[in-house]
Amino acid sequence: MLVHYALHQLTDYVNWTFFLFAWNIKPKFATVADVLATHDCPACREGWISGFPEEEQAEARETLRLYLDAQDRLRRLDEAGIKVHALFRRFPAYSEGDNIIVTHPDGSTLTLPFLRQQHQQTDRPNLCLSDFIAPKGYVDADHVADCLGAFAVSVDTVPELDNPDDPYERMLIQVLLDRMAEAATERFHQDIRTTHWGYAPHEALTQADLLAERYQGIRPAVGYPSIPDQSFNFLLRDLIPLDSVGISLTENGMMRPHASVSGLMFAHPASHYFAIGQVSDEQLSDYARRRGTTLEQMRKFVPKK
Repeated sequence: MLVHYALHQLTDYVNWTFFLFAWNIKPKFATVADVLATHDCPACREGWISGFPEEEQAEARETLRLYLDAQDRLRRLDEAGIKVHALFRRFPAYSEGDNIIVTHPDGSTLTLPFLRQQHQQTDRPNLCLSDFIAPKGYVDADHVADCLGAFAVSVDTVPELDNPDDPYERMLIQVLLDRMAEAATERFHQDIRTTHWGYAPHEALTQADLLAERYQGIRPAVGYPSIPDQSFNFLLRDLIPLDSVGISLTENGMMRPHASVSGLMFAHPASHYFAIGQVSDEQLSDYARRRGTTLEQMRKFVPKK
């Protein structure tokens, strides 16, 4: 399935804390989004600023200016027809050790190797994403085998990013587009859970619930803690047509445009986010073997911490 979102359809899903984090602004100032979403007037703006200690009011005022600039650019981009494009496909899948094997509609299979946590755990198992997919031959009470989802999201590029003479404007637009890609991913995942995949049809979560990840299932993204190998995008490209949402890959697996997100979706009720952490040479060598490459090559994508 392929979905196209206008920017105004995503504003309720934007995490403004992360937007401000990119500017080294403390999370407590992200309340500006909640306050002004309720009622935006000069009195409310000044009231929000005066709610901070005097020594923090200058930073609060700067945060307000940045937030208002972002809202202005977001409105302009929306009026210019900038959209976010989202792709999702679901595949029959089963686990085999630290691999997940997915089946294409034509019957061919693709093996997706993953890394497993190696650091010492005291009260929990060392996790791998393959743990959240049933092994081959397993069916549930409804005689249904397991499935794995794959997704990609990308935002249209805009001319402002090509302006070398205004670094503030370039950074403002880029960070805003990055947030819109993440917001689209949040909404897209919600739509998939409740409708398209439909494994959580009665979900009724607030924005705070979504940001706190209180939904069933996970959507680990490539390059994030549970899939730290950026070159995994090459495998993902073998699953779904990344170019259908305007994504191309560099020789190292980085996505273009920058405002893009790619990854997998798991529906298992026990699935949760985790970090792989430090990877030993022994594990990386095994991972490289399963990826069909060398240890030296994989060190470029999964550096030791």
